[in-house]
Amino acid sequence: MADTVTVSEPRSLAVATVMARKGVEDAAIGAALGLAAPSRPGRTANGDLALIATGPGVWLALAEQPGEAWPEGLEARLGGLASVSDQSGGYVVWRVAGPGAAALLQKGVAIDLHPDAFSPGAAAVTVIAHIGVILWRLEAAEAFEIAVFRSYAHDFQHWLGSQAP
Repeated sequence: MADTVTVSEPRSLAVATVMARKGVEDAAIGAALGLAAPSRPGRTANGDLALIATGPGVWLALAEQPGEAWPEGLEARLGGLASVSDQSGGYVVWRVAGPGAAALLQKGVAIDLHPDAFSPGAAAVTVIAHIGVILWRLEAAEAFEIAVFRSYAHDFQHWLGSQAP
């Protein structure tokens, strides 16, 4: 079907906010973590770690298989270049994928999600259906992830369910 969409919530995803200290360049953050830290809204990944730039010198770090002391390990890797705050309990991250994913999300977001305008690796801090979100497009052109504050997860899930084809 042309409008097929799957919605899933990763269960073991670890989330942290990384904030560069004053005077620390994005490249230094990336070098410490073994990837190119995006300097504008966008997503980059290397193995298990992904960084989503949400503002100047600020990223959302995500790990699929985090381990017990993940935020402390992330902070140690950064070696004082940035502050790290564990946000794993604060966010729910939804994955919306399939040929109809962009069309479904487009019903609630005021950003052009066409791949020419919002290509793989693009990210935005925005709202969907009046709910604050961090939205990014995965390397698979028809897949998006959306980080929502946990307190709004039920409302966002309800909105997703009401929009499904």
